Amino acid sequence: MLPIYICEDDEQIRNRERIWLEKLILIEAWDMEIALCTGRPEELLTCLSKDMRQGIYFLDVELKGESMDGFQLGQEIRKMDARGFLIYVTAFPDLAFETFRYHLEALDYICKQNEEKMYTGLSHCLKVIGERVSKEKGQQQEYFTVKTLDVVRHIPLKEIMYFATSERTHRIELHARQERLDFIGSIQEIEERLQSQFIRVHRAYLIRKDQIAQVNLKTREIILKNGEHCPFSRNMRRELSALFAIQ
Repeated sequence: MLPIYICEDDEQIRNRERIWLEKLILIEAWDMEIALCTGRPEELLTCLSKDMRQGIYFLDVELKGESMDGFQLGQEIRKMDARGFLIYVTAFPDLAFETFRYHLEALDYICKQNEEKMYTGLSHCLKVIGERVSKEKGQQQEYFTVKTLDVVRHIPLKEIMYFATSERTHRIELHARQERLDFIGSIQEIEERLQSQFIRVHRAYLIRKDQIAQVNLKTREIILKNGEHCPFSRNMRRELSALFAIQ
């Protein structure tokens, strides 16, 4: 379910947005929900940090009395939700070009001075998002979400070769086809999440099954399709032999 976040400093407009969006979600039966409706950007970021899913964000540009404006808030959101949908609902239509200057990749820029046009814009955005999400689900693209420093990344599972425990405590190395990432995590938790496509061959290695090219039982090594070698433990010998029909 896609969470929707509203950040608008005018309480009346904020409530009208929320009521209209809830009505649309109910009528169209979209897999969405209002996760937060607030006038404070810090509250939105705190909420997002606790539930880092792809989301929909309806943001005002001028957030009076707050520590950041809507564009700065958009930048912070992008660090945590790179694939989220940003929509600006504002009284300043002439500032639309600022979304490009800030590299925010906003889906739309809706003027709230005309209430009828605002509602039309909100409806159009949810329709477009609903269609995009349905298309993505149809393609069955799966991602592994990882936070490195202050940036949240969504790595396609098909690009990941394996995970390995780092020499540093409580850290994991993600080995993808084109890059390596280091992040805080537990290989056991990752195994529980991805066990259908990955196999725990060693206490320190979790490998994607379809990336295994060869299994060398003598040296107890797995050769991946990109040429990398990973060890496997003695107690995995029988399971790997059966899995890959090794005589």
